[in-house]
Amino acid sequence: MDSIDTLIIGAGALGLACAARLAQPQHSTLIVEAETLIGSHTSSRNSEVIHAGLYYPPGTLKAELCLEGRERLYAWCEQHRVAHQRIGKLLVAVSDAERGTLEHLLSNAQACGVDDLQPLTQRQLQQLEPAVRGAAALLSPSTGILDSHAFLQSLLFAAEQQGAQLVLQTRVDTLEQHGDGWIATGTSAGEAFQLKAQRVINAGGLFAQQLAQQTSGLAAAQIPPLHLCQGRYFSYSGRSPFQHLIYPLPQANTAGLGIHATLDIGGQLRFGPDVQYLDTLDYQVDEQLREPFAAAIRRYFPDLDASRLTPGYSGIRPKLSGAGEPAADFLLQGPAEHGLPGLINLFGIESPGLTASLAIAERVARVF
Repeated sequence: MDSIDTLIIGAGALGLACAARLAQPQHSTLIVEAETLIGSHTSSRNSEVIHAGLYYPPGTLKAELCLEGRERLYAWCEQHRVAHQRIGKLLVAVSDAERGTLEHLLSNAQACGVDDLQPLTQRQLQQLEPAVRGAAALLSPSTGILDSHAFLQSLLFAAEQQGAQLVLQTRVDTLEQHGDGWIATGTSAGEAFQLKAQRVINAGGLFAQQLAQQTSGLAAAQIPPLHLCQGRYFSYSGRSPFQHLIYPLPQANTAGLGIHATLDIGGQLRFGPDVQYLDTLDYQVDEQLREPFAAAIRRYFPDLDASRLTPGYSGIRPKLSGAGEPAADFLLQGPAEHGLPGLINLFGIESPGLTASLAIAERVARVF
């Protein structure tokens, strides 16, 4: 049986960030990915936003790792020449009734350590973004965008430079404790395999719980429920009327941040995501969603031309909280939590997971 030092399961942003952080020439590191491409699910199906860390409860992993990850991510993009831009974000109160919510978000962000938010009057908002309707706004200059695909490739390249290997079309079905390590059993390109690893990182994203349920010694109570939450996007043809990212205020009792306007590195404007809980993976975007999207967007962009909206793509958030439940934090579960040496499970890494990926990898490295 082949034996390696580190097995990383999942080649999304988390798995690749862990590989880039942990790989060393004198230690064997293997990354396995069930799909034919890296980052096939959540890591490549999102807004590609570098989040500033405004929304999360102070003291949570989401709050701490977003701030730390934001700075690590900007530095990484500079060093590895990954296309990115500190484009800035406007968080808009569309009416006077929302001013209190805007002030609460400002206080929350400051409590989390975000110290560069700039309150804007209606006139200042109009000067920055004439097409946006709002009574007041917050400008977040630390919010940015990046080419997520280039980021994933840069992580893989960095890991491979240190000797890590990637194997695609490879699924781990079970993990079993064996002596001082773990035996992973699964299939690779249709062929059964087994290998032994001293340490294992379950960075399976949407499939992390599925593997955890087939991990020997891991109690059922240690495996959080998975809630699939779809977010759909529409593209907006033609030139963008915005210079910044435009976010409405989060709606009460929902699982998202509202249908916002984002730009990609190429300047393409898109709107989304919405929120829809699912029972099974589904990446379809129905054309009939155009009017509900248009109604939400017109709250802050009244001159929207709905005929320019076309179905784009969707992503699935691996949430640990269900519809109507309070948002759950990231769960980084190591031996101190589950009592199993050499194993780390990463559960519920949704937004701001891409922003936090390098910071999460640093936390994983501390455990090992």
